[in-house]
Amino acid sequence: MATAETGIRASVGFASKTGPRKANEDFAGALFGPELPEPRQEVIAAIADGIGGAKGGRIAAETAVRGFLDGFCDLPETMEVQRAGSRIISALNGWINTMGRQDPKLAGMGCTLTALVLRGRLAHLLHVGDTRAYRLSGDRLACLTTDHVRQDGGRRSHVLNRALGVEAEVRLDYATQPVALHDRFLLCSDGVHGFLTDQRITDILRERSAPEDTAGAVVAAALQSGSTDNCTALVLDVVALPTAGSADISAAILQLPVVPVPLVGETIDGFVLKALISEGRYSRLSAAEDEIEGGNVALKFPKPQIASVDAYRAAFVREAWVGARVHNPWVGRVIELPPGRQTCLYTVMPLYQGELLETRLSRSPALGLEEGRNIAVKLARAVAALHRAGIIHRDIKPDNIILEGGGSLKLIDLGVVRVPGTSRPIRFPALRPIWRPKCSRASPATRPPTFML
Repeated sequence: MATAETGIRASVGFASKTGPRKANEDFAGALFGPELPEPRQEVIAAIADGIGGAKGGRIAAETAVRGFLDGFCDLPETMEVQRAGSRIISALNGWINTMGRQDPKLAGMGCTLTALVLRGRLAHLLHVGDTRAYRLSGDRLACLTTDHVRQDGGRRSHVLNRALGVEAEVRLDYATQPVALHDRFLLCSDGVHGFLTDQRITDILRERSAPEDTAGAVVAAALQSGSTDNCTALVLDVVALPTAGSADISAAILQLPVVPVPLVGETIDGFVLKALISEGRYSRLSAAEDEIEGGNVALKFPKPQIASVDAYRAAFVREAWVGARVHNPWVGRVIELPPGRQTCLYTVMPLYQGELLETRLSRSPALGLEEGRNIAVKLARAVAALHRAGIIHRDIKPDNIILEGGGSLKLIDLGVVRVPGTSRPIRFPALRPIWRPKCSRASPATRPPTFML
């Protein structure tokens, strides 16, 4: 069973048989969030088939799958899947291509590769060659990949025209699919799909046996149908999905309209605005009471004039995404609302009680050595939490640090962060909030895939 602390959950099984070949040159694997040093809200699976007519096919396939799983998990989860996957596969292609040219024992080595990344409510596919990915949604089967093979009179040939390692630059397919609860994915080698009809595959997947049993049934059926190649199948069932948030939060928020900023005393989506905290050129921050969930929160509204400025709107969305994604006691967070509650663009945050570090530095008594050291240590922990996610704050200053009672601290204002996968930092004008005073990593070598053939 694959799980993340919150988010998508999946169950995975696999089967592989050598068939009539002398050796099995297929390789498949999967990794899940809890098995990683830093929990991730995603499931990653891959399958590769070594080119049988060349040396080193099995080595190429194993290198591709292991390299993709480990490489993908070493990149921040905040990086877009396409960008991260393309970067890793390009590096793997270069290594395999170089080894195939320089080492006589591996001359011409190469492989196919199909990788599946489930993140949020999306399935991301990266593909080269003639391994395949299928998706059974309800009773309907769809092939999600295109075979990169030479066509001969409309009939499928076994001659690849694209593969990993055969050229200096890899030509990679990328696609996304929405994920629904109980979707079933199949990754398989051509020794399977080349000898089974889509209807036969559909019939086996529809039986809804455990993933490992289903994978075994797919492989057995291919061999019974006369497969002349290695047969490998990896079956993945989606058993739980996250609420709209996490990887989907940006897309969801971008659909929300920007409305005239509500005033103190007004109610929006069950939040009663109680007091103005800060007024800026591009946004307004208000204290509010949550009549639905209870408690006090802070709501940050963009002003209507930013609706036509893509950079500011995107920055507002990115701040919400990062705040909701990074959960650390020293970093200000964003509260994710249940689907359907939010009707316009704003961000909900806890209403922190305390004072800004800037305020503390300007009042007596002066900040002592021990108090300053404690603040520095906690601030370093906040920065480290962001850096582990690949996020650079870029605007650390006294008025972006809240000192809470009991010695706690919050690093706030994520409006100018740099996030991996963006071409340039996204900026959002900083607020100067008036906070209400309080009254009284395993290395790749030691992290093998969970499912490995």
